[in-house]
Amino acid sequence: MPKHGFLTPKAIANRIKAKGLQKLRWYCQMCQKQCRDENGFKCHTMSESHQRQLLLFAENPDKYIDQFSQDFLDDFIQLLKRRFGTKRIHANQVYQEYIADRNHLHMNATQWETLTEFVKWLGREGHCIVDETEKGWFISYIDRDPETIQRQQALLKQEKMKLDDEERMAKFFQRQMEKDKEKSRPLPDTVYTELQKSEDEKIAFVMKSSEKSKKPVVDAKQNALIAAASKSAPINTSKKQSEDKKRKLALEEIMEQEKLSQEKKSRKDYWLAPGIIVKVLSKKLGEEFYQKKTVVKEVKDCYFAVIELHDSGKKTVAHQKHLETVIPSVGRKVLILNGAFRGCEAILLDVNFETFSVKVKIAAGAFKGKILESVKYEEVSKLEAQT
Repeated sequence: MPKHGFLTPKAIANRIKAKGLQKLRWYCQMCQKQCRDENGFKCHTMSESHQRQLLLFAENPDKYIDQFSQDFLDDFIQLLKRRFGTKRIHANQVYQEYIADRNHLHMNATQWETLTEFVKWLGREGHCIVDETEKGWFISYIDRDPETIQRQQALLKQEKMKLDDEERMAKFFQRQMEKDKEKSRPLPDTVYTELQKSEDEKIAFVMKSSEKSKKPVVDAKQNALIAAASKSAPINTSKKQSEDKKRKLALEEIMEQEKLSQEKKSRKDYWLAPGIIVKVLSKKLGEEFYQKKTVVKEVKDCYFAVIELHDSGKKTVAHQKHLETVIPSVGRKVLILNGAFRGCEAILLDVNFETFSVKVKIAAGAFKGKILESVKYEEVSKLEAQT
């Protein structure tokens, strides 16, 4: 019987049927062939190619089942991660989207017979968070990607920095309120007590007379002016002293606020600088660079650095999120990478392992000799000259 023409209704109907999903019982996983009816599947099972595939399967069935199971797991997890992320979703909904692909790997070729068994296995192995409800099984993907974890840690650091700034401002306002309370607090009232002495105790008064203590005789008018001036003098001096103190306190507050604003303006989200030693955190740069200390030779676009290995001299380009700073031993030189003193060379004085911070002393420049307390690990790094 001749075949139907390409544009005949029968040929078009056959192509439409071939595009859609067919019955699972007429699919051969070993040959990856889908048959449209029972007769076609029977003819396929009697073919020579199918018999050869069965012989290969009979030699090592565990090998093929394990491979099919791993492929099914990888495709299912990839769909769950890409399509739904870490959201809680019904397992059957994910499975329906998975089998919508005509060339998907069927579950009856894997080690799991049912979707429920597969979902329970995902929960036991720690791939997903699994819970059963009246509506069925629900799953949520657990993202353990190193880049995702680093991104979350970076967000936590930013939130912590914001909280630190808010705490500093809160402490500053608290100090100001305490100072205002002390100024406005009324002075304690003087308490007068009776003079008490023992019977044997004597009270003596000594009157000293000297020529220096003698006051010159002046007129009544001059005497009144002098008395008025002597009374007003201590009042004026005390007022001046209090005003000077207020001015000093106001200047100190303004200077502190300017320091805080300058620190915020000079703080950037990039920290790379040429000549520092950094450590590689990502395997994407290759096994040669992973967990190795390298030298930053050049900085490109603020966020990318050309790094070089000490031993082999091999170079590559890395993003700053794949690198971390290196803290040397006490007494070595470091470079300040962020903040108001960015770019200054300093000497490491102490390391605080509890707060993840260091104490440094600026070694050169206009701020030479200045000591900085509680500088975070990620804001300083070892210099190449110390290697």
